[in-house]
Amino acid sequence: MQSTRRYVPYLIIGSGIAGATAALTLADAGLDVLLLNAGEILQDGNSALAQGGIIYQAGTARGGEQRADAQSLEDDILVAGHNYNYKKAVHWIAHKGPEYVEKILIDRVHIPFDKNPDGSFDLTREGGHSHPRILHKADYTGKAIMDGLSRAIANHPRITCLHSMAAIDLLTTQHHAKNSQFRYEVGNRCVGAYVLNRTTNEPETILADQTILATGGVGRVFLHSTNSESCVGTGIAMAWRAGVELSNLEFMQFHPTALYDERQSTRQLITESLRGEGARLLNAQGEPFMHRYDERGDLAPRDIVAQSMMEEMLSSNSPYLFLDASRVQQDLPTRFPTVFSACQKIGLDIRTDPIPVVPCAHYFCGGILTDQFGRTSLKGLYAIGECACTGLHGANRLASTSLLEGLSFGASCAEHLVAIQGQEGGLPAELRNAIPDWQHEGNEHADDPALVAQDWANIRNTMWNYVGMSRTQARLHRAFEDMRVLVRHIHDFYKRTHISYRLIQLFHGSKTAYAITQAAMRNPQSIGCHHRI
Repeated sequence: MQSTRRYVPYLIIGSGIAGATAALTLADAGLDVLLLNAGEILQDGNSALAQGGIIYQAGTARGGEQRADAQSLEDDILVAGHNYNYKKAVHWIAHKGPEYVEKILIDRVHIPFDKNPDGSFDLTREGGHSHPRILHKADYTGKAIMDGLSRAIANHPRITCLHSMAAIDLLTTQHHAKNSQFRYEVGNRCVGAYVLNRTTNEPETILADQTILATGGVGRVFLHSTNSESCVGTGIAMAWRAGVELSNLEFMQFHPTALYDERQSTRQLITESLRGEGARLLNAQGEPFMHRYDERGDLAPRDIVAQSMMEEMLSSNSPYLFLDASRVQQDLPTRFPTVFSACQKIGLDIRTDPIPVVPCAHYFCGGILTDQFGRTSLKGLYAIGECACTGLHGANRLASTSLLEGLSFGASCAEHLVAIQGQEGGLPAELRNAIPDWQHEGNEHADDPALVAQDWANIRNTMWNYVGMSRTQARLHRAFEDMRVLVRHIHDFYKRTHISYRLIQLFHGSKTAYAITQAAMRNPQSIGCHHRI
């Protein structure tokens, strides 16, 4: 069968808020973009699952009020990140981020954020924030944003969307070019990616002048996670294999409140905005406890709340705790319809019944090292969103900075590419011809679902038990030894087995888990999300 080859100027892998924003910004500037996602719709990733909101007020006021609030936001991000943050990134997003919210989400795609009766935006507060500054659409802000971006992308003539296309590996001149002369003349650079067409189950070769990774998070390498099924660290694994510099991989943030339902493999997120509006965490005896751990109580940063919850669960030998929303003054079915509906499905009325909650793997604070334009250590490769590490979050992410980060760095990356267009020229035909199509190294059709499921169980249990919220040297050493054997086994399995989406996910997930484990071992300091006992 003849392999499909494409050549495009701009390739974006991943269609969450970061990838979608970059695509729209490039296309609005008159550039042609190919946008890929592994799912069937653009909303299949983590962005659409975000409930709480997106920071807006800082930087949008005028004069002294603007400077004061931007500085306040900087301070809140640094406190939440334990001052492990890259301060230039923090300063930049505190001043520029809200401008992108207004320019893109409000003015360009018209997201209907909730407003007060007087027409002003209804700003809420979440843990770690010094005052209300968060825009929201009920408790499905991410979905509202992705719906708006998806409509704009679908109607744009310069954006081509290909669904059910799973990235396999990055293409680089050093590793893939058949003509060795390009290693001397070009140097190592990214020239696109191999992707699996899930419809035909055949790999395709996509060559690109510039490649942008926007592949999202890594939460699904842990046993309990709020992440979508596709979030296994695809971008991290591919970048690592290509020799791209990574950073802060040990910082995996655990969200304090996910709905405890032992029948579900994916944990339903219970937005932090509930606590911002007055909900309280209760222990197994029905008593508030957060004030004993932090003076900010239920509105302490996420790492502190999650670790405090684990202490309470261990001391009471309870598999979950409770969130009491009965004190929230707003109409719960209207203000928090997603949470209300999810709890109603398991027989709970959150107006009167406490919600069983447990911490879960949620957001990756590390990733592919980039600058504010998304540039990586590999020429021709950019990374934005959750798969990138700009240093913004430091050792722990402040609530509602995730959507802001994806939007802002997605736009900034695209603006940079627009500014430099034509400076380097496209890939020469000789170089494109030197990149071979995917070669099937193995012919075994042996990706038995039972074998793959067992490997995933090993990965997820190892990461949860040994590289989870609380880590010790002994646990990390055990994880390293177990993962080293498992990764070698999966690598051999991958090489001799005909490629499939199931196998690609397993391969990427195992590589990502191994990289996280190694980073956690190398950092002896206990800080933020990286809690070492």
